Amino acid sequence: MNPETLSSWQAWAILSAVFAALTAIFAKVGVEDINSDLATFIRTVVVLISFALILFSTGQFTNPGPISQKSWIFLVLSGLGTGASWLCYFRALKLGPATLVAPIDKLSVVLVALFGVVFLGERPSLNGWLGIALIAAGAVLIAFKR
Repeated sequence: MNPETLSSWQAWAILSAVFAALTAIFAKVGVEDINSDLATFIRTVVVLISFALILFSTGQFTNPGPISQKSWIFLVLSGLGTGASWLCYFRALKLGPATLVAPIDKLSVVLVALFGVVFLGERPSLNGWLGIALIAAGAVLIAFKR
């Protein structure tokens, strides 16, 4: 992989989508025979250990530098949101098919756009709004098939 690719947000976003898709498939199989909350806990422990190993092996954990109070507050809120999302996602996967759960979960893309406008002052372009509307329509069409 060339150095420019490593600094491309688009490449990282595509990798995120690939891993999120694999997460849904792996989680659906993994949650079949156990409680969904326990499955979420196991996943969380694996994520925690993985990130600790990455931080230690790259030397980023030894001297993280100052972290502002604002950063702490919003990172804690983000962590709580992630935990709640994961609990709900695993419960949904336990109860429903991955092919229907994942599209509804991806409505988060639409909500991020709306929250970005309201809370961050972001302004998507006309093409951006069209894409957001298509994502919403696609999720609704897939999830509420008749």
